Amino acid sequence: QVQLVESGGDLVQAGGSLRLSCAASGSIFSINVMGWHRQAPGKQRELVATVTSGGSTKYADSVKGRFTISRDNAKKTVYLQMNSLKPEDTAVYYCNADLTGYDGSYVNHRDYWGQGTQVTVSS
Repeated sequence: QVQLVESGGDLVQAGGSLRLSCAASGSIFSINVMGWHRQAPGKQRELVATVTSGGSTKYADSVKGRFTISRDNAKKTVYLQMNSLKPEDTAVYYCNADLTGYDGSYVNHRDYWGQGTQVTVSS
């Protein structure tokens, strides 16, 4: 069974840092884009950052210069280093991956999501 599992969410004071991790497991042949999204209470889920298999990255304007996305292709893991955290960064953070593999049947460029990890930034 293909799945994504996030970790690293916590309660932190404003100005602090956290590092989120998301590991993909199962019968995976390749992973294209991996990314992080977040959803704050009462708000829609929004894109935070993405990284391609070649290492190209994109960021939401609200996190540029503070967050860094990276990945370890051998470990099938994507990371989100979050620095200078603000109370408005408080949200559930979800990782996703566009992957090809076998999940009961062959899947080609299917989008998978993790269960989410809570990040709370206190002022």
